[in-house]
Amino acid sequence: MTATTDEKLNWLLESLLERTPGARHALVLSRDGLKLCRTPELSVDQADQLAAIAAGIQSLTHGASIEFGDGSGGVRQAMAEFYGGILFIVEAGAGAHLAVVAGEDSDVGLIGHNMSELIEQLGEHLSAEPRTGTTGTTGTTSKDADSTLSA
Repeated sequence: MTATTDEKLNWLLESLLERTPGARHALVLSRDGLKLCRTPELSVDQADQLAAIAAGIQSLTHGASIEFGDGSGGVRQAMAEFYGGILFIVEAGAGAHLAVVAGEDSDVGLIGHNMSELIEQLGEHLSAEPRTGTTGTTGTTSKDADSTLSA
């Protein structure tokens, strides 16, 4: 992502939190768990952890959809309710997801609606290509996720 793209996406995420009572954090991540953009309330370490958690949950719900849904693997949204909060995860483009953490007393319908509106604003412009390259002896890949957002 370019600096301008990052700034625009940051602004959109912050706007989501401002108009969604109870929403505490927002993060855009790649399918394989790389953070692409985050709200400033999340530290870098928290964003990495949330991206990994959200990618894992999304992967599990994908598997559940294949086994128990229509077989397509499609997932509209995933939600985890825990003591002190709720985690929402939705697709945000090809290979990208939007995760929002909210307080446990938040309006689930409003959060889902506002997340959907944000996804519509982004349209098809947000994508995160899977990591490519060879894996070396350290277990790292030669290229991280490519992500793009065009206005």
